[in-house]
Amino acid sequence: MTKYNIVERKEKEASYRMQLRSELVDQLYEKILQKMVVEKKYRDPDYSARKMADELQTNTRYVSAVVNLRFQQNYASLVNDFRIREASYMLIDHRWADRTVEDIARAVGFANRQSFYAAFYRIKGITPKEYRLQQTEKARR
Repeated sequence: MTKYNIVERKEKEASYRMQLRSELVDQLYEKILQKMVVEKKYRDPDYSARKMADELQTNTRYVSAVVNLRFQQNYASLVNDFRIREASYMLIDHRWADRTVEDIARAVGFANRQSFYAAFYRIKGITPKEYRLQQTEKARR
């Protein structure tokens, strides 16, 4: 019996990924980037893969497949990466210095403080407050 009953995760290839034409993958990839980078849809806490698929006039399986193929992560992780990237800038930007960490979390699309802290720590390895303190200390030197 393995310690903590951890089982190695098997990589499985979803059959619908194999059916996607490379041209469709490229088109959807560009449209997903447009939604995330230009339109900053990740700021909406209710923006789901379903809403994105509807806006792109496709289905969630295709959106999910393109995110997996091109970004090597799932949709939720992709959204959180964009949110944390923007939050990282805001935490050290002097224009946001008087705002709380919770204000910044809401501004980038997190529905609550706990999910923001968990995602931030998972990606950066430290809490948002520690990050802010660390970065402002570096700027003073």
